[in-house]
Amino acid sequence: MASEKTGRNKTINTSVSEGTIYLNRCISVNGRQDSLENVLDKTILGDTFHVCPLLPRDSVDLIIADPPYNLTKSFNNTTFSRKKESDYEEYTRQWLGAVKPLLKDTGSIYVCCDWETSLIIGRVLGEYFCVRNRITWQREKGRGAKANWKNGMEDIWFATSSNNFTFHLNAVRIRKKVVAPYRVDGKPKDWTESENGNYRDTCPSNFWDDITIPFWSMAENTAHPTQKSEKLIAKIMLASSSEGDVVFDPFLGSGTTSVVAKKLHRHYFGVELEPQYCVWAEQRLALADADAEIQGYVDGVFWERNSLSEQKSKAGEASIASGRHDRKTIGNPVEFIPDGDEVADTAGGSE
Repeated sequence: MASEKTGRNKTINTSVSEGTIYLNRCISVNGRQDSLENVLDKTILGDTFHVCPLLPRDSVDLIIADPPYNLTKSFNNTTFSRKKESDYEEYTRQWLGAVKPLLKDTGSIYVCCDWETSLIIGRVLGEYFCVRNRITWQREKGRGAKANWKNGMEDIWFATSSNNFTFHLNAVRIRKKVVAPYRVDGKPKDWTESENGNYRDTCPSNFWDDITIPFWSMAENTAHPTQKSEKLIAKIMLASSSEGDVVFDPFLGSGTTSVVAKKLHRHYFGVELEPQYCVWAEQRLALADADAEIQGYVDGVFWERNSLSEQKSKAGEASIASGRHDRKTIGNPVEFIPDGDEVADTAGGSE
Protein backbone atom coordinates (compact mmCIF):
# COMPACT_ATOMS: atom_id res chain seq x y z
CA MET A 1 0.00 0.00 0.00
CA ALA A 2 1.37 3.43 -0.83
CA SER A 3 2.22 5.45 2.25
CA GLU A 4 0.04 8.44 3.10
CA LYS A 5 1.48 11.79 2.10
CA THR A 6 1.06 15.34 3.27
CA GLY A 7 -0.73 17.75 0.96
CA ARG A 8 2.48 19.17 -0.51
CA ASN A 9 4.20 15.82 -0.95
CA LYS A 10 3.86 14.93 -4.63
CA THR A 11 5.99 11.78 -4.57
CA ILE A 12 4.64 9.01 -6.80
CA ASN A 13 4.62 5.83 -4.73
CA THR A 14 1.73 3.82 -6.17
CA SER A 15 2.00 0.13 -5.31
CA VAL A 16 1.82 -2.64 -7.90
CA SER A 17 -1.60 -3.72 -6.64
CA GLU A 18 -2.89 -0.15 -6.82
CA GLY A 19 -1.31 0.41 -10.23
CA THR A 20 -2.56 -2.61 -12.14
CA ILE A 21 -3.93 -0.35 -14.86
CA TYR A 22 -0.40 0.96 -15.45
CA LEU A 23 1.34 -2.40 -15.23
CA ASN A 24 -1.04 -3.78 -17.85
CA ARG A 25 0.22 -1.17 -20.31
CA CYS A 26 3.71 -2.68 -20.19
CA ILE A 27 4.78 -5.31 -22.68
CA SER A 28 7.15 -8.26 -22.64
CA VAL A 29 9.50 -9.38 -25.39
CA ASN A 30 10.10 -13.12 -25.44
CA GLY A 31 11.57 -15.68 -27.78
CA ARG A 32 11.86 -13.80 -31.07
CA GLN A 33 13.19 -10.56 -32.45
CA ASP A 34 10.52 -7.90 -32.33
CA SER A 35 9.80 -5.05 -34.74
CA LEU A 36 10.22 -1.39 -33.88
CA GLU A 37 6.49 -0.87 -34.34
CA ASN A 38 5.73 -3.34 -31.54
CA VAL A 39 8.03 -1.72 -28.96
CA LEU A 40 7.79 1.97 -29.89
CA ASP A 41 6.52 4.18 -27.06
CA LYS A 42 6.34 1.18 -24.73
CA THR A 43 7.71 0.15 -21.35
CA ILE A 44 9.19 -3.33 -21.57
CA LEU A 45 9.06 -5.41 -18.40
CA GLY A 46 12.10 -7.67 -18.36
CA ASP A 47 15.85 -8.12 -17.94
CA THR A 48 17.78 -5.88 -20.31
CA PHE A 49 20.37 -8.64 -20.91
CA HIS A 50 17.61 -10.95 -22.15
CA VAL A 51 15.52 -8.32 -23.94
CA CYS A 52 18.16 -6.38 -25.91
CA PRO A 53 19.07 -9.27 -28.27
CA LEU A 54 15.39 -9.38 -29.27
CA LEU A 55 15.04 -5.67 -30.03
CA PRO A 56 15.26 -4.20 -33.57
CA ARG A 57 18.78 -3.47 -34.80
CA ASP A 58 19.86 -0.02 -36.02
CA SER A 59 16.60 1.50 -34.77
CA VAL A 60 17.70 3.92 -32.04
CA ASP A 61 18.98 7.49 -32.40
CA LEU A 62 19.91 8.02 -28.75
CA ILE A 63 20.63 5.72 -25.80
CA ILE A 64 20.53 7.12 -22.27
CA ALA A 65 21.72 4.60 -19.70
CA ASP A 66 21.84 4.86 -15.92
CA PRO A 67 23.14 1.41 -14.92
CA PRO A 68 23.58 0.34 -11.29
CA TYR A 69 26.70 1.93 -9.83
CA ASN A 70 29.14 -0.49 -8.24
CA LEU A 71 27.48 -0.24 -4.85
CA THR A 72 25.39 -2.68 -2.85
CA LYS A 73 21.93 -1.18 -3.20
CA SER A 74 18.35 -2.40 -3.11
CA PHE A 75 16.00 -1.58 -5.97
CA ASN A 76 12.62 -2.64 -4.61
CA ASN A 77 12.78 -6.48 -4.77
CA THR A 78 16.16 -6.59 -6.52
CA THR A 79 19.54 -6.02 -4.90
CA PHE A 80 22.66 -5.10 -6.84
CA SER A 81 25.74 -6.29 -4.95
CA ARG A 82 29.08 -4.53 -5.10
CA LYS A 83 31.51 -6.37 -7.36
CA LYS A 84 35.24 -6.56 -7.75
CA GLU A 85 36.43 -3.89 -10.15
CA SER A 86 37.24 -6.48 -12.83
CA ASP A 87 33.78 -8.04 -12.48
CA TYR A 88 32.04 -4.67 -12.74
CA GLU A 89 34.10 -3.93 -15.84
CA GLU A 90 32.91 -7.19 -17.39
CA TYR A 91 29.32 -6.40 -16.37
CA THR A 92 29.66 -3.04 -18.15
CA ARG A 93 31.16 -4.72 -21.20
CA GLN A 94 28.23 -7.14 -21.40
CA TRP A 95 25.44 -4.58 -21.30
CA LEU A 96 27.22 -2.15 -23.63
CA GLY A 97 27.76 -5.01 -26.05
CA ALA A 98 24.05 -5.81 -25.83
CA VAL A 99 22.86 -2.27 -26.62
CA LYS A 100 25.41 -1.39 -29.32
CA PRO A 101 23.60 -3.22 -32.17
CA LEU A 102 20.45 -1.17 -31.47
CA LEU A 103 22.13 2.19 -32.09
CA LYS A 104 22.18 3.72 -35.57
CA ASP A 105 25.48 4.70 -37.20
CA THR A 106 24.46 8.32 -36.57
CA GLY A 107 23.43 7.66 -32.97
CA SER A 108 24.74 8.81 -29.60
CA ILE A 109 24.94 7.21 -26.17
CA TYR A 110 25.19 8.75 -22.70
CA VAL A 111 26.10 6.69 -19.61
CA CYS A 112 25.66 7.87 -16.02
CA CYS A 113 28.13 6.86 -13.31
CA ASP A 114 29.74 7.90 -10.04
CA TRP A 115 33.38 8.81 -9.48
CA GLU A 116 34.40 5.26 -8.56
CA THR A 117 33.06 3.69 -11.75
CA SER A 118 33.73 6.60 -14.09
CA LEU A 119 37.11 5.39 -15.33
CA ILE A 120 35.71 1.91 -15.95
CA ILE A 121 32.74 3.28 -17.90
CA GLY A 122 34.93 5.56 -20.01
CA ARG A 123 37.40 2.80 -20.79
CA VAL A 124 34.82 0.17 -21.78
CA LEU A 125 32.68 2.71 -23.66
CA GLY A 126 35.72 3.42 -25.83
CA GLU A 127 35.84 -0.24 -26.87
CA TYR A 128 32.47 0.09 -28.61
CA PHE A 129 31.98 3.78 -29.43
CA CYS A 130 33.76 7.07 -30.14
CA VAL A 131 34.07 8.78 -26.77
CA ARG A 132 33.38 12.51 -27.11
CA ASN A 133 33.30 13.97 -23.63
CA ARG A 134 32.74 13.45 -19.94
CA ILE A 135 30.11 15.62 -18.30
CA THR A 136 30.32 16.24 -14.57
CA TRP A 137 27.20 17.43 -12.78
CA GLN A 138 26.95 18.81 -9.28
CA ARG A 139 24.68 17.10 -6.78
CA GLU A 140 23.12 19.53 -4.33
CA LYS A 141 22.39 16.65 -1.96
CA GLY A 142 24.78 14.13 -0.49
CA ARG A 143 25.88 12.62 2.78
CA GLY A 144 28.90 14.00 4.57
CA ALA A 145 31.86 11.86 5.60
CA LYS A 146 33.91 11.95 8.80
CA ALA A 147 37.27 11.36 7.12
CA ASN A 148 36.71 12.26 3.48
CA TRP A 149 35.25 14.91 1.20
CA LYS A 150 31.51 14.72 0.67
CA ASN A 151 30.71 13.27 -2.73
CA GLY A 152 28.96 16.10 -4.56
CA MET A 153 29.55 15.13 -8.20
CA GLU A 154 28.53 12.49 -10.72
CA ASP A 155 29.66 11.88 -14.29
CA ILE A 156 27.92 11.24 -17.61
CA TRP A 157 29.99 9.89 -20.49
CA PHE A 158 29.05 10.98 -24.02
CA ALA A 159 29.95 8.82 -27.02
CA THR A 160 28.78 8.29 -30.60
CA SER A 161 28.67 5.46 -33.12
CA SER A 162 30.61 7.46 -35.72
CA ASN A 163 31.79 10.94 -36.62
CA ASN A 164 28.39 11.73 -38.13
CA PHE A 165 26.06 12.56 -35.26
CA THR A 166 23.46 15.04 -34.09
CA PHE A 167 24.32 17.84 -31.67
CA HIS A 168 21.92 20.79 -31.28
CA LEU A 169 24.05 23.36 -29.50
CA ASN A 170 21.47 26.14 -29.42
CA ALA A 171 18.82 23.86 -27.96
CA VAL A 172 20.67 23.61 -24.65
CA ARG A 173 21.55 27.20 -23.91
CA ILE A 174 21.74 28.21 -20.26
CA ARG A 175 20.16 31.43 -19.02
CA LYS A 176 22.13 33.13 -16.27
CA LYS A 177 21.67 36.36 -14.39
CA VAL A 178 24.15 39.09 -15.24
CA VAL A 179 25.67 40.34 -11.99
CA ALA A 180 27.97 42.99 -13.48
CA PRO A 181 26.40 44.21 -16.75
CA TYR A 182 28.93 45.41 -19.33
CA ARG A 183 27.94 47.97 -21.95
CA VAL A 184 29.51 49.21 -25.15
CA ASP A 185 28.32 52.62 -26.36
CA GLY A 186 25.55 52.42 -23.77
CA LYS A 187 24.19 49.13 -25.10
CA PRO A 188 24.28 45.72 -23.38
CA LYS A 189 27.28 43.65 -24.45
CA ASP A 190 26.46 39.93 -24.74
CA TRP A 191 23.43 40.12 -22.45
CA THR A 192 19.77 41.12 -22.61
CA GLU A 193 18.02 43.75 -20.53
CA SER A 194 14.41 43.13 -19.50
CA GLU A 195 11.84 44.23 -16.92
CA ASN A 196 12.46 40.99 -15.03
CA GLY A 197 16.22 41.38 -14.83
CA ASN A 198 19.37 41.11 -16.88
CA TYR A 199 20.16 37.76 -18.49
CA ARG A 200 22.76 36.13 -20.66
CA ASP A 201 22.12 32.98 -22.69
CA THR A 202 25.38 31.08 -22.82
CA CYS A 203 26.79 27.93 -24.36
CA PRO A 204 26.65 24.79 -22.21
CA SER A 205 29.85 23.30 -20.88
CA ASN A 206 30.66 19.81 -19.62
CA PHE A 207 30.16 20.96 -16.02
CA TRP A 208 26.51 21.27 -14.98
CA ASP A 209 25.75 23.11 -11.76
CA ASP A 210 22.06 23.78 -12.40
CA ILE A 211 20.62 20.29 -11.72
CA THR A 212 18.20 19.68 -8.86
CA ILE A 213 17.75 16.11 -7.64
CA PRO A 214 14.01 15.34 -7.47
CA PHE A 215 12.53 15.71 -4.00
CA TRP A 216 9.14 15.31 -2.33
CA SER A 217 7.50 18.55 -3.46
CA MET A 218 8.37 18.08 -7.15
CA ALA A 219 5.70 16.52 -9.36
CA GLU A 220 8.27 14.33 -11.11
CA ASN A 221 9.50 12.74 -7.87
CA THR A 222 9.04 9.02 -7.23
CA ALA A 223 10.19 6.69 -4.47
CA HIS A 224 12.96 5.32 -6.72
CA PRO A 225 16.28 5.56 -4.82
CA THR A 226 18.44 6.87 -7.68
CA GLN A 227 16.06 8.86 -9.86
CA LYS A 228 17.61 11.39 -12.24
CA SER A 229 15.87 14.70 -12.86
CA GLU A 230 13.86 15.44 -15.99
CA LYS A 231 15.96 18.55 -16.50
CA LEU A 232 19.18 16.53 -16.67
CA ILE A 233 17.72 14.07 -19.18
CA ALA A 234 16.18 16.92 -21.20
CA LYS A 235 19.61 18.49 -21.70
CA ILE A 236 20.94 15.25 -23.14
CA MET A 237 17.89 14.65 -25.29
CA LEU A 238 17.63 18.15 -26.75
CA ALA A 239 21.34 18.17 -27.61
CA SER A 240 21.62 14.71 -29.14
CA SER A 241 18.27 13.98 -30.77
CA SER A 242 15.60 15.65 -32.88
CA GLU A 243 11.82 15.59 -32.71
CA GLY A 244 10.54 12.25 -33.98
CA ASP A 245 13.80 10.43 -33.15
CA VAL A 246 13.83 7.20 -31.14
CA VAL A 247 15.32 7.19 -27.62
CA PHE A 248 16.11 3.99 -25.70
CA ASP A 249 16.87 3.40 -22.02
CA PRO A 250 18.11 -0.09 -21.04
CA PHE A 251 17.77 0.65 -17.30
CA LEU A 252 14.52 2.60 -17.32
CA GLY A 253 13.86 2.78 -13.58
CA SER A 254 10.89 5.03 -12.83
CA GLY A 255 10.71 6.16 -16.45
CA THR A 256 12.37 9.58 -16.58
CA THR A 257 13.88 9.01 -20.04
CA SER A 258 10.55 7.94 -21.54
CA VAL A 259 8.65 10.77 -19.85
CA VAL A 260 11.06 13.43 -21.10
CA ALA A 261 11.00 11.92 -24.60
CA LYS A 262 7.22 12.15 -24.63
CA LYS A 263 7.29 15.76 -23.43
CA LEU A 264 9.87 16.69 -26.07
CA HIS A 265 8.08 14.88 -28.93
CA ARG A 266 10.50 11.98 -29.31
CA HIS A 267 9.63 8.31 -29.59
CA TYR A 268 10.90 6.06 -26.83
CA PHE A 269 11.10 2.60 -25.37
CA GLY A 270 12.86 1.24 -22.32
CA VAL A 271 13.48 -1.92 -20.35
CA GLU A 272 12.89 -2.28 -16.61
CA LEU A 273 13.19 -5.38 -14.44
CA GLU A 274 11.07 -4.24 -11.48
CA PRO A 275 7.25 -4.23 -11.92
CA GLN A 276 7.00 -1.53 -9.24
CA TYR A 277 9.13 0.88 -11.26
CA CYS A 278 7.22 0.03 -14.44
CA VAL A 279 4.03 1.13 -12.67
CA TRP A 280 5.58 4.49 -11.80
CA ALA A 281 6.95 4.92 -15.33
CA GLU A 282 3.55 4.34 -16.93
CA GLN A 283 1.81 6.53 -14.35
CA ARG A 284 4.20 9.37 -15.13
CA LEU A 285 3.68 8.89 -18.87
CA ALA A 286 -0.07 9.20 -18.32
CA LEU A 287 0.41 12.38 -16.29
CA ALA A 288 2.59 13.82 -19.06
CA ASP A 289 -0.45 13.89 -21.34
CA ALA A 290 -1.83 16.76 -19.26
CA ASP A 291 1.41 18.37 -18.09
CA ALA A 292 4.44 18.60 -20.38
CA GLU A 293 6.39 20.96 -18.10
CA ILE A 294 10.04 20.20 -17.38
CA GLN A 295 11.10 22.01 -14.23
CA GLY A 296 14.02 24.32 -14.93
CA TYR A 297 13.43 24.40 -18.71
CA VAL A 298 11.34 27.43 -19.67
CA ASP A 299 11.20 29.68 -22.71
CA GLY A 300 13.45 27.32 -24.67
CA VAL A 301 16.42 27.64 -22.32
CA PHE A 302 17.70 26.03 -19.14
CA TRP A 303 17.64 28.19 -16.04
CA GLU A 304 19.91 28.34 -13.03
CA ARG A 305 18.85 26.80 -9.75
CA ASN A 306 16.64 28.87 -7.44
CA SER A 307 15.25 30.99 -10.26
CA LEU A 308 11.64 29.78 -10.19
CA SER A 309 10.14 33.26 -9.84
CA GLU A 310 12.06 34.51 -12.88
CA GLN A 311 11.04 31.42 -14.85
CA LYS A 312 7.37 32.00 -14.10
CA SER A 313 7.60 35.64 -15.11
CA LYS A 314 9.14 34.64 -18.41
CA ALA A 315 6.67 31.87 -19.23
CA GLY A 316 4.68 32.86 -22.27
CA GLU A 317 6.94 35.77 -23.22
CA ALA A 318 8.90 35.89 -26.43
CA SER A 319 12.19 34.02 -26.22
CA ILE A 320 15.35 36.04 -25.79
CA ALA A 321 17.29 33.39 -27.66
CA SER A 322 16.60 32.60 -31.29
CA GLY A 323 15.77 28.99 -30.47
CA ARG A 324 17.46 27.62 -33.57
CA HIS A 325 18.26 23.91 -33.46
CA ASP A 326 21.40 23.62 -35.54
CA ARG A 327 22.85 20.29 -36.57
CA LYS A 328 26.50 20.22 -35.59
CA THR A 329 28.52 18.52 -38.31
CA ILE A 330 32.09 17.55 -37.49
CA GLY A 331 34.58 19.45 -39.61
CA ASN A 332 32.48 22.58 -40.15
CA PRO A 333 34.06 25.99 -39.59
CA VAL A 334 33.81 27.51 -36.13
CA GLU A 335 30.32 28.89 -35.51
CA PHE A 336 30.04 32.22 -33.74
CA ILE A 337 27.24 32.39 -31.18
CA PRO A 338 26.01 35.96 -30.54
CA ASP A 339 26.51 35.87 -26.77
CA GLY A 340 30.27 36.26 -26.80
CA ASP A 341 31.12 32.54 -26.78
CA GLU A 342 33.04 31.04 -29.66
CA VAL A 343 32.31 27.40 -30.38
CA ALA A 344 35.36 25.48 -31.51
CA ASP A 345 35.21 22.11 -33.22
CA THR A 346 36.24 19.92 -30.27
CA ALA A 347 34.14 16.85 -30.92
CA GLY A 348 37.14 14.59 -30.34
CA GLY A 349 36.68 10.87 -30.20
CA SER A 350 38.36 8.08 -32.10
CA GLU A 351 37.13 5.03 -33.92
